[in-house]
Amino acid sequence: MPEVTIKYSSSRTLKVLRALSKYLDFIISKPEKKKKEAFIYINGVPTIPGNRSIDISDMGEIISRNKMDAKKLRKEAWQRKR
Repeated sequence: MPEVTIKYSSSRTLKVLRALSKYLDFIISKPEKKKKEAFIYINGVPTIPGNRSIDISDMGEIISRNKMDAKKLRKEAWQRKR
């Protein structure tokens, strides 16, 4: 059966199309929503999106236990390799 897509902005249009479908013998169907992929690809490498509602209170304990501060992290961990 051939398919046609009709875009409409008014709910009244849908009511008219449903009434016409009874007399003209056609089907009104709603397209399926596409399922979101579980992976996001960055430069071809699949990554899994993280949970935005994580509890980072445990991280404070780890950082304070190891006596880390922001200045030390910037100096040692986040340096560019030249």
